[in-house]
Amino acid sequence: MRAVQYLEVGRAPEVVEVPVPEPGPGELLLRVTAAGVCHSDLAVMGMPAEVLPFPLPLTLGHEGAGVVEAVGPGVESVSAGEAVLVYGPWGCGVCRECSLGLENYCARADELGIRPPGLGRPGALADYMLVDDARHVVPLGDLDPVQAVPLTDAGLTPYHVIRRSAERLYPGSTAVVIGVGGLGHVAVQLLRAVTGARVVALDVREESLELAKRVGAHHVLRSDEAAVEGVRELTGGAGAQAVFDFVGAQPTVELGARMLAKDADLDIVGIGGGALPVGFGSVPYGTSVRVTYWGGRSELLELVDLARQGAVGVHVERYPLERGPEVYERMKAGRIQGRAVVVPGG
Repeated sequence: MRAVQYLEVGRAPEVVEVPVPEPGPGELLLRVTAAGVCHSDLAVMGMPAEVLPFPLPLTLGHEGAGVVEAVGPGVESVSAGEAVLVYGPWGCGVCRECSLGLENYCARADELGIRPPGLGRPGALADYMLVDDARHVVPLGDLDPVQAVPLTDAGLTPYHVIRRSAERLYPGSTAVVIGVGGLGHVAVQLLRAVTGARVVALDVREESLELAKRVGAHHVLRSDEAAVEGVRELTGGAGAQAVFDFVGAQPTVELGARMLAKDADLDIVGIGGGALPVGFGSVPYGTSVRVTYWGGRSELLELVDLARQGAVGVHVERYPLERGPEVYERMKAGRIQGRAVVVPGG
């Protein structure tokens, strides 16, 4: 079968031929119908060899959708022919966090060497992929896999942080979304669908601000120094009750902190390397600053239901598997709007 693999540190990914895997006990083999491409992969491929936490070669892709091709011994809850989405942040399944469905915060994953697909285990940018356990898939039903596959990360991550800030997002509150890319444009929709907050979207690209308007932002502002005053004006000087930074670079982290109201949340979602000193007097009283990682399995189920109701949709650009390496180059150059999705079947 074909797979897009990262073969060597510093080398661009390539399409290679590898054997079709066979499912072992408890495992599922999926025929991949769609695979989302994420900026996180660029971060991984930018790591020096001494920092990279897993061996190469690696089949990329941690957003996956597929049809169950075969199941291993002991699998009874899922059958061949079912269309599913892959829940990516695999955990041990037995710790407290996993028992709550929050395998993204599994207490033992690092200790046990458990890695997500595409981020240590072979991922979805291939004709077929293995899933380690039936609990790591959710039913797709009649949803289009190309449209739905980004929900597994580009949708799940913003949904998770928005739910964590739910008490701040009451009618009359203000939420700021910094970075209207693959995750940010979904966050705008989710804020409109499940909260009463006024949504202000920030980006440096005009096309992204236009996208933010199309998907429901009440206001859009260029992401620069003037945006702080813009948010203050919109809120009568109070500031925003929640800021979701989907860039995470030093300038955006600092910008977001300056927009906060008292007793507000700053969620740093993007992995741009920014950091914020937090201490008495450095941020408004009552501020909570958080970093996040993916979301819970039950949240993915809820998100799929929202998509089925038409409350959220992902702007996608579709590519065949052979163009997988090119997609990363386009992403690096900032030429992807929304989410790139690779379709092995063409």
